[in-house]
Amino acid sequence: MGYKDFTPEEINAVMQDAWKAFHVYRRFSLKQRAGFMKAIAIELENAGDALIQTAMRETHLPEARLRGERARTIFQLNSYADACEKGDWLEARIDTAIPDKTPPKPDIRKMLVPLGPVVVFGASNFPFAYSTAGGDTACAFAAGCPVIVKAHPAHADTSEMVANAVFTAAEKCNMPKGIFAHVHGAGFEVGKALVTHPHTKAVGFTGSYAGGKQLFDWGNQRKEPIPVFAEMGSINPVFLLPEKLKTSASDIATMYAGSITLGVGQFCTNPGLIIGTEGEALQAFIHDLGKAIQQIAPAPMLHQGIVEAYKKNKGNALLQDDVHLVAESESPVHANEGLPTIATASGQAFLNNPVLHQEVFGPYSIVVRCKDMNEMLEVARHIEGQLTATLMATDADITQNTALVEAVKNICGRFILNGVPTGVEVCLSMQHGGPFPASSDSRFTSVGADGIKRFARPIAFQNWSNDLLPDELKNENPLGIWRTVNNELMKTPL
Repeated sequence: MGYKDFTPEEINAVMQDAWKAFHVYRRFSLKQRAGFMKAIAIELENAGDALIQTAMRETHLPEARLRGERARTIFQLNSYADACEKGDWLEARIDTAIPDKTPPKPDIRKMLVPLGPVVVFGASNFPFAYSTAGGDTACAFAAGCPVIVKAHPAHADTSEMVANAVFTAAEKCNMPKGIFAHVHGAGFEVGKALVTHPHTKAVGFTGSYAGGKQLFDWGNQRKEPIPVFAEMGSINPVFLLPEKLKTSASDIATMYAGSITLGVGQFCTNPGLIIGTEGEALQAFIHDLGKAIQQIAPAPMLHQGIVEAYKKNKGNALLQDDVHLVAESESPVHANEGLPTIATASGQAFLNNPVLHQEVFGPYSIVVRCKDMNEMLEVARHIEGQLTATLMATDADITQNTALVEAVKNICGRFILNGVPTGVEVCLSMQHGGPFPASSDSRFTSVGADGIKRFARPIAFQNWSNDLLPDELKNENPLGIWRTVNNELMKTPL
């Protein structure tokens, strides 16, 4: 069904409600917040097959993938709820007074508190996990912030159904009016109005560089700048080191043919750049990768806009000097499908041409052939910030190429050894975010409970009486959370 873009008046009303809700919800206990998040998970499960069928129709994603993604989203809500209640993310710090010190040391206690209403932009490629009730929304609720979701127009019906699940959970949990809002808008005006509204205090976004950078600029051009946590895609370079490639070229080619085409290449962790050194092993790898790609059938992409962008960006890359087509799928391709494709170029061509550094969103990758390890190091040093980087290497490869290892470590948020970047585990140690332009702030992650910290800020209480302090900082530690007291981590009361 069609949805009208929200008007400025409607957006203002939504934001006013969120601002009022913030002053109520921020005082809710960690247990209450966690209960609300777990209630959303239940309602998402209760949405049943109708939700899956709607998402299949809108995104062209297969049923198994969508069922898995909904399960992941439910897991995120539950696991972030548990983390919220556990309270480690609060980073509670207590330094007790020393009155007889010269000058006297005051009692100082610090913790994280919520920022305020958070605007979340739904992602095109993850209709559940990075959209309406996805990771950003879960993190914001855990932090104590109301959420305003801007539905992605490519799966607006799916987003509407998930939003209804959130509304139902909010009602059952007696959440304040305005704790959640769902906004439609195909034009950029709606997004700009949301980001620039004075009651918006943070933004979460997963998508393209152009979209994320625009939101980031709007957020920073406000009278009161706000943090915009934008995850803006990546080409996720893979470095093939000589000893590993010599013994495993065929196996690596098979592994990467699957990773490049997984989900029709529509993951922000898709390996779009593979770098090796000239020689028989690299030629064998390119040959085997090409043969594997030829056997993988095209599949429907998320929507026609992504199909057209894929064709345009891939075509532009293949037209560049010293770029050669290695292989395409040999199966027939239809209008809404992405054709798996592998290209190759010299290391010098990559160094000289910024076009080859740009993401081609879809089942495409380019193999860069370096003259030697020195040129590979130069390539690594010229690659922009990435979500992930991978080394296919033996232990000897790593110890013999420490400068390369350091150069690659400098450009990524997740550093992978002998694996593929596709597949992002939801756990506390996950880092999903990297140096610009992969994300707008490499200090934070959008996956894992550490993502809660994006939507909170530290506040220190100095010389407050115990009775007036938040429960998180009281001497008795009524919440039983871990706190750093006089530089020692403990749960015991003071």
